[in-house]
Amino acid sequence: MQKGNIGVTTNDIFPIIKKFLYSDHDIFLRELVSNAVDATQKLKTLASVGEFKGEMGDLTVRVKVDKEAGTITISDHGIGMTQEEIDKYINRIAFSGAEEFLEKYKNDANAIIGHFGLGFYSSFMVSKRVDIITQSFREGSKAVKWSCDGSPEYTFDDVEKAERGTDIVLHVDDENKDFLEENKIKDLLNKYCKFLAVPVACGKVKEWKDGKEVETDKDNVINNTNPAWTRKPADLKDEDYKAFYKELYPFGEDPLFNIHLNVDYPFNLTGILYFPKIKNNFEVQKNKIQLYCNQVFVTDSVEGIVPEFLTLLHGVIDSPDIPLNVSRSYLQSDSNVKKISNHITKKVADRLQEIFNTQRSELESKWDDLKIFIEYGMLTDEKFCERAQKFVLIKNVDGKLFTLEEYKSLISENHKDKDGNVIYLYATNAEEQHQYIQAAKDKGYNVLLMDGQLDVHFISQLEQKSEGKARFSRVDADIIDKLIQKEETKAVSLSNEQQNALTTAFQALLPSTNKMNFIVSFENLGENAQPVFITQNEFMRRMKEMSAAQGGMSFYGEMPDSYNLVVNAAHPLINKIIKAEETSCSSVAPLSQEISSLEAKRKDLRGDKKDADLAEAIKDEIKEIDNKIASAQSTQKAAFEGFAKENKEIKQLVDLALLSNNLLKGEALSSFIKRSMEML
Repeated sequence: MQKGNIGVTTNDIFPIIKKFLYSDHDIFLRELVSNAVDATQKLKTLASVGEFKGEMGDLTVRVKVDKEAGTITISDHGIGMTQEEIDKYINRIAFSGAEEFLEKYKNDANAIIGHFGLGFYSSFMVSKRVDIITQSFREGSKAVKWSCDGSPEYTFDDVEKAERGTDIVLHVDDENKDFLEENKIKDLLNKYCKFLAVPVACGKVKEWKDGKEVETDKDNVINNTNPAWTRKPADLKDEDYKAFYKELYPFGEDPLFNIHLNVDYPFNLTGILYFPKIKNNFEVQKNKIQLYCNQVFVTDSVEGIVPEFLTLLHGVIDSPDIPLNVSRSYLQSDSNVKKISNHITKKVADRLQEIFNTQRSELESKWDDLKIFIEYGMLTDEKFCERAQKFVLIKNVDGKLFTLEEYKSLISENHKDKDGNVIYLYATNAEEQHQYIQAAKDKGYNVLLMDGQLDVHFISQLEQKSEGKARFSRVDADIIDKLIQKEETKAVSLSNEQQNALTTAFQALLPSTNKMNFIVSFENLGENAQPVFITQNEFMRRMKEMSAAQGGMSFYGEMPDSYNLVVNAAHPLINKIIKAEETSCSSVAPLSQEISSLEAKRKDLRGDKKDADLAEAIKDEIKEIDNKIASAQSTQKAAFEGFAKENKEIKQLVDLALLSNNLLKGEALSSFIKRSMEML
């Protein structure tokens, strides 16, 4: 027996490896199986250059769990090691055999995974002792057993081994007995080793026979050694891409489109990205793209390498050139990462442009599902935004799709207001905003349907990029003649007293809550337009929607919804209400003249002087006048409100306007229905 010490300078190296080198204990299995695959790939390389002339035999890597013995064994039929090689690659921590092998055989080497020479030591995270039983492929070599209990001391023993290759035997410690469950090991293999280039088996295939599950003699191979992304795009059909998607996401719906990445310069990058179908507006998971390094799973957190908007996609990216930390757990910042990210963005944009050019009808048929990806990309990635200008589509309320340029050409003349601005009209809900859409159509205008979760942000971006040449207005933001104002607004014929009376009357019947407020305004819309309807200010509404979507802008988010109740002063029904008000409130009519006189007197007393320059007697007189005005106004208001509450026509008009905007609910809705029946 030979004894020796591992080449480290401190006894603390193993605790450091156990606690800090790897983010998860279960990574030990990935590292050891990867090493076994490397040993097998090295043998293939040596055979290809004539340095190994023997029979390759069965190259399957096997993982065996022995719960009774408390061991996990990873076995390969690769190149094996001599005692000298163990001393060189195992006893000298961080001297990577893979790096040396790659340098020597860089023109012929199959995909070698390891780089740092530390993967083997992950075994000590779960083991109280680790044995290496190995025999080199070299002629005349002897089998050797290396053992270590997690201290710097190790032992070498000569052993008998029937075939070349290596067995790593982990004697699992008491804290990690859960790894002795075969199903758990299978789950980990399925996670980390599902697409390794060499077959990996764990246990035997089980079948149902005579009402019970029995074990067969067939190896349970857990991996696909030739996944779709490693093959040439020319060799794959649509069915192959769909089948691979099902392999990745067994319960997912068929994707919309796929993009096959296949780059060998200036970096190596392969992969397949899928645009998934999203069931609702923002059912998005940003952990669906899997990152591999030479077919070894690394992570599904790819924000560092995939542009933010493409983290919505599903699929696989594989690159040996992506810089990882020594535990292969996360990405390191590197110039290559930025290059790869930019390339992926360009590749996705090019593929979408290709689909638009050659399969526009198919793109249009899937647009409702696809647009969230495109808009998210345009909002978050400037380069993608530039490329997407040619293929992003917008839909009108009739379901027709246009490019931005096509739609601009369609409306540029008819939608131009008196100042030369082009107004894009849009709706966010075709059913709820139907009356406003119809009013726009009656004028010959086209209305877009912008009902996506990101559309409010997308609209703002389009406005910014138009540099003031285009403006978006929702169809219910104002009366249609004001949304696209072709001429000066017609004057309202009502007197100030009449407007004041109607304002007070309508305000008395509008909802009064801290979640919404109403402003009453008057327009001359002609006898055939509606007598009363509700609009919502574009700026305030849009700010609130953006606030709700992104969680910030709390100032706008906390403000109540603001609406305009527009009264058509030219409608016969409004004129009828005015006459009824003047008759009902005739007793307070003189108060208007009294208020005007008092206000004129106050103005004369104050003049242009500030409060500090007024004499005390003048201040007292002004205060007395203010009290008289307030009293008169209060009397007037009470009279107008009393009239409104007794007048069913005003109440009916208000409720109809609220109902058409989905603002009439609960008890108010029940009262409206009852009143409607009575009026019939």
